[in-house]
Amino acid sequence: MPMTASELSIEDGTPVRATTSAGELEGAWHHNVARFAGVPFAAPPVGTLRFRPPQPVEPWNDIRAAREFGPVCPQNPSLMDALFGGETEQWDEDCLYLNVWSADPTPGADRPVMVWIHGGGFEMGSGSSPLYHGEAFARSGVVLVTLNYRLGALGFLELGELDPSYSGSGNVGLLDQIAALEWVRDNIEQFGGDPRNVTIFGESAGAMSVSLLMTMPRARGLFHRAIAQSGAASAAKTPRDSAADTRTFMETAGIESVQGLVDAELPTLLAAHAATSAARMADPEGVIREHGNPLAFLPFRPVADGAEVPSEPLAAIEAGCAVGIPLVIGTTLEEWKLFALMSPPVGDEDALRERLGLMCTDPEGALAAYRTEHPDATLAEIECAALTDVVFRVPAVELADAQRAHAPVWQYRWDWGSPVMGGMIGASHAIEIPFVFDLVEDQRLHVFVGAEAPKPLARAVHESWSNFAATGAPDADGLPGWPALTPTSRPVLSFATDPSLLDDPAAGTLQFWLDQR
Repeated sequence: MPMTASELSIEDGTPVRATTSAGELEGAWHHNVARFAGVPFAAPPVGTLRFRPPQPVEPWNDIRAAREFGPVCPQNPSLMDALFGGETEQWDEDCLYLNVWSADPTPGADRPVMVWIHGGGFEMGSGSSPLYHGEAFARSGVVLVTLNYRLGALGFLELGELDPSYSGSGNVGLLDQIAALEWVRDNIEQFGGDPRNVTIFGESAGAMSVSLLMTMPRARGLFHRAIAQSGAASAAKTPRDSAADTRTFMETAGIESVQGLVDAELPTLLAAHAATSAARMADPEGVIREHGNPLAFLPFRPVADGAEVPSEPLAAIEAGCAVGIPLVIGTTLEEWKLFALMSPPVGDEDALRERLGLMCTDPEGALAAYRTEHPDATLAEIECAALTDVVFRVPAVELADAQRAHAPVWQYRWDWGSPVMGGMIGASHAIEIPFVFDLVEDQRLHVFVGAEAPKPLARAVHESWSNFAATGAPDADGLPGWPALTPTSRPVLSFATDPSLLDDPAAGTLQFWLDQR
């Protein structure tokens, strides 16, 4: 029988077993939490399965070791790895593995389940990053699942225009996530989880995935609550843009056919991806001018193909496709500060006005709105605030407003800023993740949040997320009352050293962009 966390004599490394529909697993205890790592949830997407939807995993007869994390999806190195406490991970095209943390892996324990979808711009990251280890969630009574999904060209290169049998290949990364959720539905009870109480949550590309899963018919019934951290349904690109991106990628790779892509060596695909991304980063104005969306910097994103993902994801949410799914959604105060570390700011006011004009029809009005709200801001700070709003805050508000008629929606803003690099990181993109996972004391993450990150704030947000999974309401000790949105009010919880409730903060700039839609 599996041992439970109440048996205090458990030592790290002690075996623990669970049975799945494919066979028996042997994990191990770590700090009184059972961890099952490297669990396959789909067949290896290799050979003829490249660019194809995930297929069922092959069952096994012997007890399968689940003590080490599985390989992650092939990806190019990222300068952000160091900021996020990243470590070198083995990658392989055989990458469809998930991980489970549970303090009571006993069938019938019926603990709430949380499934984390990692970020990374749909081109990097993994479910096994130390940033996402789940011991704290397990000790809070949650069964936590993290997962890998196919990234870059392997997960989001749409080939249907070249070969109709590959239609939908631009969304196989999302289909991988659905396959993992199906595994949770079929197996999580054996790990102490309740398959009738599943919360999906993610940050950045993970939050964009969460938002799009809310619209996908295949995903209905596989989860019951959602948390979107710095990402919304605006991530999906049109089939037209997708076809153009596919042509660009294939020209860069020097490949002329779908079969050539299927047969290509991974270094060829990764090199073409790196070259495509570098070309876009070298001409930000050109990218925004051509696509009208700063997210076009990401060459690989899900496709609003009208089949797997609705042609108008936000309209589908507004029409009630996610009825009954409570949502917590928010952004950080200074999302763009992270990306500003990798690109120079505008040089003068004319350059800022020109950049704003690429995103709206009234750049003077935009500049005036930000100067009203931020009278002492520098040009770089105004640019950061505007890009934070266009790429993150406004899409999150639109999603929140679309969903609030169909389920309770709570909105937050992450205001605590990291002191690292003299405050250059601030309240940037991804800054909340170590707090959500209650990992601010992990020395590997001090390069990002510093050594003195407020532990009470970490406890409060971690408890809030855990309670939302358990009860459907994000209440927690250390937080003020947090009411849901209404048609006439926008209460926003500010996560700061001293959390507080704000009434429609920065309403002027928000309304400016909403009027531009």
